[in-house]
Amino acid sequence: MEKNERLASLDVLRGIDLFFLVGLEGVMHAMSTAIDTESFHDFMWNFSHVEWEGFSPWDLVMPLFLFMSGVSIPFAMQRYKEGNDKTGLIRRLLKRVLLLWIFGMMCQGNLLRLDPSRIYFYSNTLQTIAVGYLFTALFFLYTSWRTQLCIAAGLLLSYWGAMEWITVDGFGGGNYTPDANLAEWIDRTVLGRFRDASSVKDGVVQFAPWYRYTWILSSMNFIVTVMSGAFAGQMLRKTSITPKKRAMMLAGTGVALVAVGWLWNLELPVIKKLWTSSMVLVSSGYCFLLMALCYYVVDVLGFRKGTGWLKVYGMNSIVAYMLTQCVNFRSIPQSVFRGVEQYIGADWFQVLLTASCSGIVYFILWRMYKQQIFLRV
Repeated sequence: MEKNERLASLDVLRGIDLFFLVGLEGVMHAMSTAIDTESFHDFMWNFSHVEWEGFSPWDLVMPLFLFMSGVSIPFAMQRYKEGNDKTGLIRRLLKRVLLLWIFGMMCQGNLLRLDPSRIYFYSNTLQTIAVGYLFTALFFLYTSWRTQLCIAAGLLLSYWGAMEWITVDGFGGGNYTPDANLAEWIDRTVLGRFRDASSVKDGVVQFAPWYRYTWILSSMNFIVTVMSGAFAGQMLRKTSITPKKRAMMLAGTGVALVAVGWLWNLELPVIKKLWTSSMVLVSSGYCFLLMALCYYVVDVLGFRKGTGWLKVYGMNSIVAYMLTQCVNFRSIPQSVFRGVEQYIGADWFQVLLTASCSGIVYFILWRMYKQQIFLRV
């Protein structure tokens, strides 16, 4: 992204998302065990995914991550869109996809286990970003925004049509239950042994009954989620309208998408684990609203005091995610605070350990931020 076009609000919003994901989630769940009251357990709905149909605030974390990767595309690639030679950019895009794919397998523990029988191919948020970013970037570079809108609508409707009218081996045909939807059948058939949480017993692939995330067919809608971010980015680059009107345009789009998405829910359920088309509209609508609010406060009103700590997360978001997913820092606070457990109890000791790990990750990111070290893929 060009430095003079960098959106402070995007870094702040990305920081908010990463703070909840890598800094707060684990602490809140540890506190839920320590406090153990009905009211606090009810509050923890905000930090938990819904089991199947519906949408919780925590279900927005992953779509927002994808959405924000799309927002940066018009800022980063406009000059390439207007040029003729895009060969170097395409090479970088392919390199980005490959690296994100490998990072995703590392985050799931698949590569770091060094156990070939535990390698799973497609199972992580970073891989959905890789797929969505690649196609969204290509659509942005080679088509007009009207064509991009048609492509997004076509992908949403194609996913719905496939789920609704294709039936194979008893799967599909409008069935949106965990065990009989078309996306589930496609993942089992295509990924097989390489599907997350699967195993092989007596030569037969066993699929974990608790694992219901789908990836292959859902990739159509991963792309649309990133494209929705790119549409937001194009709105933010419209110099023909005032910044305040850009914020209003984002907010209006968000309200419309949320309304249409929940209306579509009457026919096509909002299910994050399947990444249904209605879920894409609902989540993208919320993302537009958050982007509008953040843009208005940070970039239009210029209110940036107290947002620096969020940029620490936002400007090294991939590093923050990788550190939390791949490195276990618990041995450090366990060694330092091991004598405290006898005074505060086992449950609150776990809260202390989890909060300390979050603090260690933040310290690493803060040092990188101070040294102006920003790792890009």
